[in-house]
Amino acid sequence: MKNHVIYQVSTMIALLSGQYDGSVSFGKLKEYGDFGIGTFHQLDGEMIAFDGGFYHLYPDGSARPVSLEESTPFSTVTFFEQDQTLLVHTPLARSELEQVIHTLLPSPNIFYAIRIDGHFREVHTRTVSHQDKPYKPFVEVTENEPSFHFSNEDGVIAGFWMPAFAQGIGVSGYHLHYINDARNGGGHVLDFIVEHCTISICSSEDLRLKLPHNDDYLKADLAAASLNEDIAAAEGPR
Repeated sequence: MKNHVIYQVSTMIALLSGQYDGSVSFGKLKEYGDFGIGTFHQLDGEMIAFDGGFYHLYPDGSARPVSLEESTPFSTVTFFEQDQTLLVHTPLARSELEQVIHTLLPSPNIFYAIRIDGHFREVHTRTVSHQDKPYKPFVEVTENEPSFHFSNEDGVIAGFWMPAFAQGIGVSGYHLHYINDARNGGGHVLDFIVEHCTISICSSEDLRLKLPHNDDYLKADLAAASLNEDIAAAEGPR
């Protein structure tokens, strides 16, 4: 099993606390991975990347290629080389497909990049919207964000599985983003039903963390008393 480095900008705890200023450009981020997920300066939408293409998923549910001058306050990327693949021919909901994926993981205690290429009966997404200072906490931002439904289309889901001990650094369990094959719509995945798909998995035992170095971050109180509850609320209903 070849090991791959996962490179992450900042932490989920920092994002929850309202640290939305971009600290790494996407031009720089591409040096560390061709696959991943994240968000944008001032929380202006979601990011998905695969096959070296980076896409900006906007708050209206649309999608366009990322400008390399844009920056991110929180993203996770890796160079994706699959260790395992599985063809699924049976319609499955998100929870059912995650159970299938989990049986493929050699251990719950390392990191995995997950890619799902398939035909989706439906995908339910949400996308965060542009914020201005003073920034509200992430949970407040996501409380009333609009959600979108994509139906009967081919698309790609990309994301990561992170171990329980990584909660707060990232999101423990599955954190997934979606884009359709037309590359004109997608978002943060809340739920889906896939008709058939190919699951690809890339494992990693190395996590490289790039923390911001600005006054807001250095002076922030990142003690999270209700971390699990806040992440569950921010990630959305399942």
